[in-house]
Amino acid sequence: MHEQHGFLWYTVIPGLEHVPAHVVHAIFVAILMVATMGIARLSLAKAHKSKNGAMIPAPHMTYRNFFEILAEKLFGLSEQVLGLEGARVFYPFIGTLFCFIFFSNLLGSIPGFLPPTDNMNTTLALGVFVFVYYNIAGIRANGFVNHMKHFMGPVWWLAWLILPIELVSHVFRPISLGLRLRGNIMGDHIVLGVFNGLVPIGLPVIFLGLGVFVAFIQAFVFCLMTMVYISLSTAHDH
Repeated sequence: MHEQHGFLWYTVIPGLEHVPAHVVHAIFVAILMVATMGIARLSLAKAHKSKNGAMIPAPHMTYRNFFEILAEKLFGLSEQVLGLEGARVFYPFIGTLFCFIFFSNLLGSIPGFLPPTDNMNTTLALGVFVFVYYNIAGIRANGFVNHMKHFMGPVWWLAWLILPIELVSHVFRPISLGLRLRGNIMGDHIVLGVFNGLVPIGLPVIFLGLGVFVAFIQAFVFCLMTMVYISLSTAHDH
C-alpha cells in the first residue's frame, strides 16, 4: 500500500510503519480538528475582550472570520432542511461531520499524506455511523413503534410490499454515501498524482485548486444527504 501511494510521512515514526494509512491519517485529522477548534475558541475569547466585544468582524479575512462564515452558512443550510428546532438539535453533529470529512479530503492535497476518505473502510464507517444516528434520532422523535411504521408505508395492506423495499432502500443508504465519497476523493487523488508525475511544476497547482473545491463539495453533499435522512426519519407525519 505504501509503495502504491509513494512516500508517507508517518512511516518514519517507529511503530507506525505497519499501521494502515487510513487509520493513522484519520487520527491525525481528529487531532488537527481539536487543535483547530481550540485555536478558534481562543481567538473568539480574545475578540470578546476587545473594545467592540467581538460584535464587529475584522475588515479582512481572519482565522476567526473563516470559521464564523463556515459555521453560519452550515447552520443556515441545516435550518432550511431541518427547521430551526431541528438545526439547533442536530447542528453539532452535522458540523463535526462536515469538518472531519472536509479536513480528511484536504489532507490528500499535502505531499506525503493520504486522505482517510480515500479508503472504503473510512467512508463506509461514516455511512454506517450516519445510518445508526438518524435511526436513533427517529426513534427518539417518534417512538420505536411509530418509527417502524415508517417502513411499512401509509396503507397497512401494502405493508408486505413496502417493507422489503424500504429496508433495502435504508440498507443501501450508508453504502451509497460511502461509495460516493470514496469514489470522488479517490478519483481526484489519482488525477492529481498523474498530472504531478507528468508535469511536476506549475500544472499541479490548477488541480490542487480543483481538489480543494472537490473536497468541499463532497463534504457538503455528504452532510446534505445526512440532513435529508435525519429530516425524513424525525418527521412526525409518518
